[in-house]
Amino acid sequence: MSAVQMSEGSVQVEGCKSPLFYRQSQPAAGGATMTVLLLHGIRFSSENWLNIGTLEILARAGCRAVAVDLPGLGRSKSAEAPAAVGELAPPGFLKQICDQLSLSPVVVVSPSLSGMYSLPFLTQHQDLVRAYVPVAPICTEKYTAEQYQRVQVPTLIVYGDQDAQLGEESRRNLSNLTNHSVVVMKGAGHPCYLDDPDTWHRVLTEFLTKL
Repeated sequence: MSAVQMSEGSVQVEGCKSPLFYRQSQPAAGGATMTVLLLHGIRFSSENWLNIGTLEILARAGCRAVAVDLPGLGRSKSAEAPAAVGELAPPGFLKQICDQLSLSPVVVVSPSLSGMYSLPFLTQHQDLVRAYVPVAPICTEKYTAEQYQRVQVPTLIVYGDQDAQLGEESRRNLSNLTNHSVVVMKGAGHPCYLDDPDTWHRVLTEFLTKL
């Protein structure tokens, strides 16, 4: 199997006071075919993507993957969030990260809390987004069907069938996106990728190979 190069770093975003920590994986031989930005939920951090093997699997699939610790969480605890939990962050927040780390056009994987960051970026900067993989994100109700319909980005909506609240609500709202497909993971809860990493990795890599 191809070798993987892992590294860590930090990126400074305006208004955060302290830098944001990130982990990165890429094929050791270089020549990544696409970039993937891995976000996370409120009880989690980039460490989850490391522990379940997502960073390694994406690099073996030829991707450069960057998993960021969002403000106030993980190893970005001292960084100030640009908005309260549940409010929409400025669209430029993720744009700054993508610009500084040369990620665009980027595939954004966005579970739960990170919807407050990814949705403004998706709706305002869709030219920078190669694909979108929302996993029961928050804040989906803050956009109208018409706003979603303007987004042409290929989208894979993923949620666990045991996530009766956010899973169903986010699917209902995000189904207004023009170019979407849906995967419901059986027996999995809100953090479905942690409940069933094998299915998660299969679903994600299959989607990426079609881009």
